Amino acid sequence: MNVYFRLMRLDKPIGIYLLLWPTLWALFLAADGLPRLDLLIIFVLGVTLMRSAGCVINDYADRKIDKLIQRTQHRPITSGEISTQSALVLFFTLMLIAFGLVLMTNILTIQLAVIAGVLATLYPFTKRWTHLPQFVLGLAFAMSVPMAFAASNNNVSDAAWWVFLATVIWTVIYDTMYAMADREEDLHIGVKSTAVLFAKYDKLIIGILQISLLLVLIKISEIFNLTVFYDISLILIAFLMIYHQYLIKNREKNACIRAFLHNNFIGMVVFAGIALSVSL
Repeated sequence: MNVYFRLMRLDKPIGIYLLLWPTLWALFLAADGLPRLDLLIIFVLGVTLMRSAGCVINDYADRKIDKLIQRTQHRPITSGEISTQSALVLFFTLMLIAFGLVLMTNILTIQLAVIAGVLATLYPFTKRWTHLPQFVLGLAFAMSVPMAFAASNNNVSDAAWWVFLATVIWTVIYDTMYAMADREEDLHIGVKSTAVLFAKYDKLIIGILQISLLLVLIKISEIFNLTVFYDISLILIAFLMIYHQYLIKNREKNACIRAFLHNNFIGMVVFAGIALSVSL
């Protein structure tokens, strides 16, 4: 059983957190306060299932590539601990359970969930034909935002797409940091990523994206009339971004991974600012 937990990365829940924070942003903004308990449960469980399914299909897609990268060569499929057939059965099982949860919402949310499922399945394969797999991942992660608005209000307002945009930008930022750790090996085996695409301009472009994210988050404050609690969160986020630039300054592998992991605090701080603003 432990090997299946490792395949779903339940022993490394950072991916769940990174997907969960934008989902919670959207649920609280859509409700303009505390969201319904049933929606909270559905979306938290859905996030956990979809992230787990994403890890399974990612390892299936990368089973040959993972053998060539030191950090990933001991993953369950690559190492032979789990067969490809068993992995696919697990993937489709997780997707079906997640879809069953969505059936408890409404038609619009179900339709959006289908798009989210396609993007999540497509993402692991995109690194073979585009240098923008991080952007595809961002789209997949950000689909939880319109889904949350649809489930809460049975419509997706124009304002929701600003939250969607913030999620896409943020995902590209932290997943590029993650990709920087594997860049040399990716170049050697021909795997594409934004880290490869940005090359020596990686830190500069990440900085531009960080500023863009801050501007979008400021716009979200204006649209949803958020309070001083959110303003404080934006100041804290700016300092977190500076720290992340410090971590990646030498492009050292472990430091880039630390910057990726530390992005969890950006999602947490944004959520705290939103929750306090709409609940108090």
